[in-house]
Amino acid sequence: MITGLGSVNSLGLGANATFDQLLAGESGVRVIERWDTSQHATKIAAEVRDCVYVAEDHFEKRDLRRLDPFTQIGLLAAREAWADAGLADLSFDPDRAGSILGTGIGGIQTILDNQVVLETSGPRRVTPYFIPNTMANALAANVAIEFGLQGACYLTASACASSGHAIGMALREIRDGRADIMVTGGAETTTNPLCVAGFNSLKALSTRNDDPHAASRPFDRDRDGFVMGEGAGALVLESLEHALARGAKIYAELAGFGQSDDAGHITAPDSTGVQPAKAMTNAMLDGGLNADEIDYVNAHGTSTHLNDKVETAAIKIALGEEQAKKAWISSTKSMVGHNVGAASAVEAVVCALSLHRGVVHHTLNLENPDVENGCDLDYVPGAPREKAIRAVLSNSLGFGGHNVSLAFRRYDAS
Repeated sequence: MITGLGSVNSLGLGANATFDQLLAGESGVRVIERWDTSQHATKIAAEVRDCVYVAEDHFEKRDLRRLDPFTQIGLLAAREAWADAGLADLSFDPDRAGSILGTGIGGIQTILDNQVVLETSGPRRVTPYFIPNTMANALAANVAIEFGLQGACYLTASACASSGHAIGMALREIRDGRADIMVTGGAETTTNPLCVAGFNSLKALSTRNDDPHAASRPFDRDRDGFVMGEGAGALVLESLEHALARGAKIYAELAGFGQSDDAGHITAPDSTGVQPAKAMTNAMLDGGLNADEIDYVNAHGTSTHLNDKVETAAIKIALGEEQAKKAWISSTKSMVGHNVGAASAVEAVVCALSLHRGVVHHTLNLENPDVENGCDLDYVPGAPREKAIRAVLSNSLGFGGHNVSLAFRRYDAS
């Protein structure tokens, strides 16, 4: 069961605040101001700006030295989820509580900063916090330290599917009877000059610099690439018995986890959609769900030509043509950009709130669906929609051919 939610992203600080912004159709994509973009083809990103989050307001100065920005925002999201779950003043068995989180790249800002220090001031000036800040598992470790979680603790890295794998592994810890409480999700901060340059070299990023809010346009005929984003999402998972015993608020049930791999190209997705479809099918099987129960799919929806076409084909295979056309499908990335390793986590938070509130946000900037290339499903253009949603799939397709799908079910206390 999902009993706590937290998020930090370009739209705001807080899970519910983010969801409200999504429903309002706000975009977190802006012109990059943090560094000089004059030599870059892409000059826009969905950054976590000072208006959203000021590190000094949340961490002591000594803590900032030992926490890379990706760990900072991941820890902040976890703090929100922990408090939201009502666990802050509750005693629990630390051996039956753990932390499994994901990131695609990890502490890259620490690497970039200390490379400059090395070149300008020499090796003795490199911070002793360099290794602890850089290692990707610092996120899971710091969350465990913060809350005293002594059960399973590790980090998953599978590109854009990273936090999806983390959430799936956390679910298994509870299902297999090893844990009562798990903190899961992920974080990523890759809107730096090197990462933007690298993705530009792959021709993956939008260059719609003159109209940032319109740059991320999943499933639209005029899409030209994804928008780099940064953010964090955190969920507290509990066994039903543990949640009920303490009278916890339950947002939704994390019902199933499915995965597959294309075993094909390192960056291009399986063009047939068969392997991503397997992940969706496996998630439904794992959750005891039928295709006709899936009312909503939170799509990977990156706004690249290949992804949107392939994912649409995969949804049709997994759900069947008839149900695929009935289901509502939308892309959170149309408003928060692509949070890379944290994307699954931020979108899982959105799915839990969609089920809890009975409303689905729309896909921003979808003006001309790319029907000619097979993007002919209902991607919820224009405005949010309300109804009692029964079950949801959330997809993440990462470089390396990693496919993850998470299945969520509405929780009925009766």
